[in-house]
Amino acid sequence: MISIDALRGFDMLMICGADAFFRSLEGKTSMTWLDSLAHQFEHPEWIGFTFYDFIFPLFLFVAGVSIPFSLWKLKEANAPKSQIYRKAFWRMMILIGLGILDKNAPFPFFDWEQIRLGSVLGRIGIAGFVTVVLFLNFNATKRLLIAAGILVLYYGAVFLVPVPGFGAGDLSFEGNLVGWFDRTFLPGRLLQGQFDELGILTTFPAICLTIFGAHAGEILRKINSSENQKLKELLITGLIFIGIALVWNLHFPIFKRMWTSSFIMLTSGLAFLSMGLFFLIIDILKFQKWAFFFVVVGMNSLTIYMIYRFVNFRYTSRLLFEGLYKPLGENWMPVMESLGALLLVWLFLYFLYRKKIFFKV
Repeated sequence: MISIDALRGFDMLMICGADAFFRSLEGKTSMTWLDSLAHQFEHPEWIGFTFYDFIFPLFLFVAGVSIPFSLWKLKEANAPKSQIYRKAFWRMMILIGLGILDKNAPFPFFDWEQIRLGSVLGRIGIAGFVTVVLFLNFNATKRLLIAAGILVLYYGAVFLVPVPGFGAGDLSFEGNLVGWFDRTFLPGRLLQGQFDELGILTTFPAICLTIFGAHAGEILRKINSSENQKLKELLITGLIFIGIALVWNLHFPIFKRMWTSSFIMLTSGLAFLSMGLFFLIIDILKFQKWAFFFVVVGMNSLTIYMIYRFVNFRYTSRLLFEGLYKPLGENWMPVMESLGALLLVWLFLYFLYRKKIFFKV
């Protein structure tokens, strides 16, 4: 489905270039709405929510959307469960390895205590493996109940398990259960010294995003449902999830650092709505030409994520284009440099697309 690749590409582009472009717009004009837009591409220090907080959860969700389609192909090929488990397991291990490389470059070969184990790619791998196992062994209702159980247990643990020196239910940076657990049981370096949002406990609620994404994929794969029925189910599910998130927020605030249960429900709800919107525009109404820009990125999302980490596109943009935008003045140079980097990212992926080179795990 074109809409899935387009949504994945839209999401990845927010990480690999578009975010820097929008942030660079702050203070460049007298338009306050433009400054507000720029602020939406920054993470809050602790409690709070911006659009940028939605980007990684959306990728976890889209990773789940693809699972029913890929597993259906394997089932049609009469692949045994053991083969599917093995494939999913090695995919997880490769993503964990790539994630450790990504988060530790340059790699501290002679200082193992400085290695950070938590990573974006590792979390995607773990969530994907767990979702595949659940998908192969439980129906949709049971999978949703399992996800709900995880979120409730996480909520209960945060508010009922006492942290030495702080007690139970402390949501401060220093006193929360998540940070204490990682400081105690997670070896290596934590991102913020005493806290890491990609640590052990936050992985459990994050898995639910991929479980919910697989449910959205199952909706889209329904053979006996019309396109309008699929759209309606996606939108209604998204609105219900957002409603639950807003109620839960009254006691368990929505914020990304701790991947709170309300945060998972909110971002899942927004992801259902986003998937529904892309499905409506691209696959139902057939407005597809505009989506090609994002499809090019979505077809090679892992490639650009890793290359963007090791290739300085902004530096190359400055070398190639600075002579064109220098007359605009020093104040606008970061904006044009970011825009040039974004152009280079897309052209590189377009080259791979035209050559039919797709790197997947």
